[in-house]
Amino acid sequence: IRDRYLTECLNNSLRRLQTDYIDLYIMHMWDYQTPIEETLEILNDFIKEGKIKEIGISNCFAWQLAKANYIADKNGWAKFVSIQGHYNLLFREEEREMVPFCKDQNIALTPYSPLASGRLAKKPSELSKRLQEDTYAKGKYDAMKEKDAIIIDRVGELAKKKGLTRIQISLGWLLTKVTAPVVGATKVSHIEEGVKAIGVQLTSDEIAYLEEPYVPHALVGVMRENP
Repeated sequence: IRDRYLTECLNNSLRRLQTDYIDLYIMHMWDYQTPIEETLEILNDFIKEGKIKEIGISNCFAWQLAKANYIADKNGWAKFVSIQGHYNLLFREEEREMVPFCKDQNIALTPYSPLASGRLAKKPSELSKRLQEDTYAKGKYDAMKEKDAIIIDRVGELAKKKGLTRIQISLGWLLTKVTAPVVGATKVSHIEEGVKAIGVQLTSDEIAYLEEPYVPHALVGVMRENP
């Protein structure tokens, strides 16, 4: 039943994308109800069928990624080549285990929420519909709002000093750490800002200045629900 369900989901994705295959197929999160062996074998079958090229995973712990790739290697199956975790200037818990593990194993880091749901893109006094109504994001960031405000202020200070935008500074910092952040965009200008961040050059002192105020954060979202 699971095999049939996943096959149907993949085929529906291919139809919507109007393509014969997907370059990188990412699991949304670690499945605590299904043995990872079953999932890896099905994903490997998709690769053998030519429907996907590589596989990745989102929202998991470093030990889970290590376990999955060990099992895949032992069985001759495809391993996860990327991890899509929660990582930005305001939430750097991935640096404890996931980042060094991925660097050691040559696994790509493609984090989501690189601008902390818009908090790194605006002045603390600026409001937007999302900042006011996104209760899920509030659950992720409001508890550390006062501590995070120091970092947000430094982003703005550095942006003014370098003649750049807050988005460019925040993404420019993240690009010194990861392969490619997943930037959400609802306007063409969002994409343009993201592209400009590629050319941002930050000195080691500037990077240290942005990082220095950070304090440990509790796990949030899906990761908090599944410790």
